[in-house]
Amino acid sequence: MAYPYFRNFTEVLEQARELKRVAMKFGITAAALLFTSCGTPGTRISQHTEIYQRLSSRDQALVSQGQIRTGMTTDAVWLAWGTPEQKIPGYGRGRPTETWVYLRYETPPSYGGPYYYGPFDWSYIPPKFPYPSKGVTFANGRVVFFRHLPTPPPYGW
Repeated sequence: MAYPYFRNFTEVLEQARELKRVAMKFGITAAALLFTSCGTPGTRISQHTEIYQRLSSRDQALVSQGQIRTGMTTDAVWLAWGTPEQKIPGYGRGRPTETWVYLRYETPPSYGGPYYYGPFDWSYIPPKFPYPSKGVTFANGRVVFFRHLPTPPPYGW
């Protein structure tokens, strides 16, 4: 009589082990993706030396400083600025374009909180508001335009 209960118990344990393995693989994959997509130009260069070596010496110097120029490739911009938060397809001057938008998160000035997030949601942790900080437009895989945007004024403060 106890055998069916024991068999069910062992099946549940085996399913829990499998779930743990899947969660572990997902966590490792997510961490790897997070650490390879962000960071500094130096980190991206050290992890992708083959891309860096293909650049001209002029572009290598700029990328090392986190700067870009008109005419750079998408790979060079990625090494210098990282992965954009948005990629916007477009069309300009008779050819397809792609614009990369980079966001910055800014905390507005506070007056000691608490901060209001909704009818039942208060917090002493200040909110961070995203805003575009820079953008670059490519045509035929090369930079045709880029711009650093100013920090917006505080939201009504």
